Amino acid sequence: MTTYTDKGSKPVGGKFLSFDHVKFWVGNAKQTASFYRCRMGFEPLGYRGLETGSRQTAAHVVKQNKIIFVFESPYEPDDEVMSRHLARHGDGVRDVAFSVEDIDTIVKVAKKKGAKIVRDIWEESDEYGTVRMATVKTYGDTLHTLIDRTKYKGFFLPGFVRTPEDCLLKQLPRTNLNFVDHVVGNQPDKQMEPVAKWYEECLQFHRFWSVDDTQLHTQYSALRSIVMTNWEETVKMPINEPAPGKKRSQIQEYVEYYGGAGVQHIALNTSDIITAITHLRARGMDFLEVPDSYYDMLRNRLQLSGTKIVEDLDILQKLKILIDYDENGYLLQIFTKNMQDRPTLFLEVIQRRNHNGFGAGNFQALFEAIEMEQAKRGNL
Repeated sequence: MTTYTDKGSKPVGGKFLSFDHVKFWVGNAKQTASFYRCRMGFEPLGYRGLETGSRQTAAHVVKQNKIIFVFESPYEPDDEVMSRHLARHGDGVRDVAFSVEDIDTIVKVAKKKGAKIVRDIWEESDEYGTVRMATVKTYGDTLHTLIDRTKYKGFFLPGFVRTPEDCLLKQLPRTNLNFVDHVVGNQPDKQMEPVAKWYEECLQFHRFWSVDDTQLHTQYSALRSIVMTNWEETVKMPINEPAPGKKRSQIQEYVEYYGGAGVQHIALNTSDIITAITHLRARGMDFLEVPDSYYDMLRNRLQLSGTKIVEDLDILQKLKILIDYDENGYLLQIFTKNMQDRPTLFLEVIQRRNHNGFGAGNFQALFEAIEMEQAKRGNL
């Protein structure tokens, strides 16, 4: 496992502030938005569709603290781009959007380094001001839209109207998810390095953390991962690829079902994972099961280490929350089962206590839990 301390040279102008929103292309945006509200604790934020003058697509926006998800579906049966995308990939992430400052410089550098600009800088305005945006292509069919809101005060983006509240949500417990911690992209074999290089060159990101298959493997499968981040380290993009194993790894399963590279999971940060998971389970969310043996081994390891866990281990075990730690601190994390029928995208809930890793110590337990699910699907 490698943590990189050298950020390289400071980027020329342009600044990535945070994740802005994540846009999903789905078969039925209205129902997907409802699922994320009822199960995951999001609240309605905005809508764009026929009634607002959008003739091609419907978009439903949901929000939880700083996390914004947009679900978009095509209206027309022969919408070539979206229909083909949905037939190939199923429901999934189309665009991971970033809030930026000085969009001109970022786009200029990306162009110079050979990034594919899907849509050059454009502006959209309403009574709340003007937003400047540009879209670049990253791995697979995934995009990054850069959004400069310096001169915009609206609740989301021009063209959207506010959505009325969902009366059901008042009756459900709050889930306390705060912001997007990281977004993980799965690549076919041998594609991780070229993609990492693309982030370094085109977006001026640097390597933050990496792990290889000598450290991350089970009896059946293995993976390699590099985490790319911006200069301020507020946006983290882990890039995974499968490594050869005895059986088909979960990364390989993803790539085959998604039809290429794409977003595998989105990690949502909370400051109180016990309450978050207690309430998410009460809302009917399904999480990966971890065998009790994991906690027996963990208790033994913790006794030998100097790490003190603030939370009650019995409660963590009951909720099936994983713990990874080093000499500085620890993190708590848990993974949902797939969010749609295809074994592609899932979500992670994470709480950090002075620990900037990505749960490498848990990959073994996680892989084994995922492999149990894969075996049930007949895909191991």
